Amino acid sequence: MPSRAPARDLSIYHERTRTRGVNPVVYWIVRAVLQPAMLIYFRVSRIGRDHVPRKGGVLLAPNHRSFLDPFVLGICVRRPAYFMAKQELFNKRLQAWVLNALGAFPVRRGEADEETMKTARMLLERGEMVLVFPEGTRIRKGSLGRPKRGVGRLALETGVPVVPIAITGSENARRGWKVRPAKVKVRLGRPLTFPRVETPSPRLAAEVTARIWPCVELQWEWLGGLPPLRKAAIVGAGSMGTALATLLARAGIEVQLGCRTQPTAERIHAARENERLPGVELPDEVKVSTVADIEFAGVDLVCFAVPSRDLPAAVAQVGARIGQRSAVLVLSKGLVPPLGVTPTHYVRERTTARAVGALGGPAHAAEAVRHGASVVLASSDADFRAQFSKILSDAGLDVETTDDVTGAELAACAKNAAALAAAAASTSGMNAAGAAASRVFAETHRLALRYGGRTETFMGLAGNGDLVGTVLAEHSRNRRAGELLGSGVPADQIAGMLEETPESLDAVPLLVRAFKDAGLEAPATADLGALIEGRLGPEEWVASVRARKPGGRWRERATAGSRG
Repeated sequence: MPSRAPARDLSIYHERTRTRGVNPVVYWIVRAVLQPAMLIYFRVSRIGRDHVPRKGGVLLAPNHRSFLDPFVLGICVRRPAYFMAKQELFNKRLQAWVLNALGAFPVRRGEADEETMKTARMLLERGEMVLVFPEGTRIRKGSLGRPKRGVGRLALETGVPVVPIAITGSENARRGWKVRPAKVKVRLGRPLTFPRVETPSPRLAAEVTARIWPCVELQWEWLGGLPPLRKAAIVGAGSMGTALATLLARAGIEVQLGCRTQPTAERIHAARENERLPGVELPDEVKVSTVADIEFAGVDLVCFAVPSRDLPAAVAQVGARIGQRSAVLVLSKGLVPPLGVTPTHYVRERTTARAVGALGGPAHAAEAVRHGASVVLASSDADFRAQFSKILSDAGLDVETTDDVTGAELAACAKNAAALAAAAASTSGMNAAGAAASRVFAETHRLALRYGGRTETFMGLAGNGDLVGTVLAEHSRNRRAGELLGSGVPADQIAGMLEETPESLDAVPLLVRAFKDAGLEAPATADLGALIEGRLGPEEWVASVRARKPGGRWRERATAGSRG
């Protein structure tokens, strides 16, 4: 068992750093080995090295992506740089001694560690270079994190110049215990100076940090790093589009809510409320206009909050105007006509957006705004998942993330179809409703598995959770559509009666086609499609559900291809 230094011994390393500094023999030997090796292995690009003063105290303020960052920065400057390292790294005595000899001193993260601040201040006052990660921890995915005020406090207490620095690519170097070659880029900005203040207030330290951090963000974006989400455009001013606009504004995003017509935009702008979402006042950060008036090239996030049947028209109108550095979020639940592909697949093929994601789960618009909601963010882009889930959390939502986009979107289809089936069969009793819903849901689950979806996605919020929320919601348009369908109202009259688009009426016929393409028999869903098309009456359909043997009739044949 390796010997460990107890927490009380951390003061030893602070004292060594203050009195002895780096061990010159250890430091220059390690640097002589590491510098050429890292330059070759990680192909380190170093831009702006001349911006670092060669003499006097200097505070380096970089973003933090990887454990490699202190060593990468160490080969970018021409003299030793001291840096804070989490206290856990000082548990093993030999490792602690080596790190301390190279200029590291311990910090208790998540606490007001005055001893660490004292060490950093003493080093800066005697003319040393100190490296401080303003984020306080590694932010491996997404855009940059939020800085802590410690860097501003040190800048004020010492009066030394602050060099803003960005590092990209170091997060790609490690997979498990393996360190892989990855292109790492470093850009050092011009130093910033602030007047010296003996005892700066927390507010003043935070204000100085707020001036330093945009300079780090500038270097980061210059290197091609993921920019923060500052501006969003929402296509579709229905209840969900309006709710999302309100939530994003709460999270500090500047939002443009795009309406289809000018009169609608003027009415919502004047009232600061949408009749589709009564009782919810639009925040000042939400600007209301027509979709045609939005400049999409200048926004970081584009949200399509339209029914699946309207998605082709919406994408045709704005898809070419979406920039390559923008992300797209799709709220449509269903399949996109006429081919029946999933919404994200449709958008991804027709835009140059850097990332496309879908939002699922039980999120009734009014409740989400007033009380929050539990949602699922699905995207194959890990950076977008990390970035946008943080925004949604700041807006007051409980967020789960997944890379199972196919599973999440087909779970939404299953929810719509099963809710329609349950409501349509409820005229014949709850037993019939439960049987209808479960069989349609199980059939769509098998379709998702065929195309790479995962069972846990269907069993979670995106599937079962959303289904329960829809079936219980009195004002759910899919539930009301099913009730009307079960009472004998023709499907083509239901949308007009509800004054809304029940996506399930469009989704079920497309699901039937998808089952055929996949080589799967789905009798319950096929009969539901026949009910929608008028080829079966409500009583005949319920009788077919009741007559079905448990588990249905499943026969598969080998097919090729993917559902996207």
